[in-house]
Amino acid sequence: MELQNDLLLRAAKGEKTERTPVWLMRQAGRILPEYRAVRESVSGFIELAQTPELAAEVTIQPVDVLGVDAAIIFSDILVIPEAMGLPYEMVEKRGPLFPNTIKNESDLKKLRIADGANDLSYVIKAIEITKKNLNGRVPLIGFAGAPWTIFAYMVEGSGSKTFSKAREKLYTQPKFSHKLLQMITESTINYLKAQIAVGANLVQVFDSWAGILGPKQYAEFSHQYISQICDAISEVPVTVFAKGAFFAREEMGNLNCETIGLDWNMGIAESRRLIGPSKTLQGNLDPAALYGNPDQIREATMDMMEQFKGSNHIANLGHGVYPDIDPEMVKVFIQTVKDFK
Repeated sequence: MELQNDLLLRAAKGEKTERTPVWLMRQAGRILPEYRAVRESVSGFIELAQTPELAAEVTIQPVDVLGVDAAIIFSDILVIPEAMGLPYEMVEKRGPLFPNTIKNESDLKKLRIADGANDLSYVIKAIEITKKNLNGRVPLIGFAGAPWTIFAYMVEGSGSKTFSKAREKLYTQPKFSHKLLQMITESTINYLKAQIAVGANLVQVFDSWAGILGPKQYAEFSHQYISQICDAISEVPVTVFAKGAFFAREEMGNLNCETIGLDWNMGIAESRRLIGPSKTLQGNLDPAALYGNPDQIREATMDMMEQFKGSNHIANLGHGVYPDIDPEMVKVFIQTVKDFK
């Protein structure tokens, strides 16, 4: 199906665009009353994510309501551990919780390498429905968590400020750590390829907890596995977003991917110098800027756009949009990007 708006794909490939494309991480849900109405019709987040028709509906809402240049499938990075045999719960106001965790090599026998299409058939079905209902209006982004971030949850059992249990394994059980990371990597490749097979136009790898590792641990236990994923995906453009990994930007420039996402702590000029001229950069407005009034948001957005001017860029935030931000202020950000010359 030919896309009516292919700005995102052309920008990712480094091609000339009439204007900068814009979308937001976590745009599907959170801030939209339309999303909350759907969410309240089910038992919670997991049921919503596992109901393809509803997942497709909330995926398309930001395209209709906010006017973004891409949809991103409504799902969660933690579907991979569940597909591998480690189920999780989503606890209100606390976040993800794994009743069981992976502690050592013997626990690896409880896991399998997920095949993507069958083990995560509800996501695949949601993509099929979304593609049909989008009818070529904008591209659809598929995604997965980076292996280190998934490993951190599988070992820790929940979110954490330090992920000290997960980090401990890198030092005390490196062999076990690499085995689990490899299983996650292979599962993730299968999953992303299954998303692409049913219509994902671009895929993004989220390394949400990259920044809690030091440079040496990041290189050994995260970057090399992201590199495997990038090397395996040649069908569509790939974006890598490693939050907090400011120390690895030069190495990111060598990844076999098209786009590198920047968080709001990463200087734009410095990032371009370190990453090099060949990658498209994505980002990186501080989400908190959207708490401002329209004039303040326009000023912050224009400042960001001026810094990216003259290089390949996809406009976004430097992290996911916060749930208490006014959707009308998000629209100001999006319109400012669209109006930028």
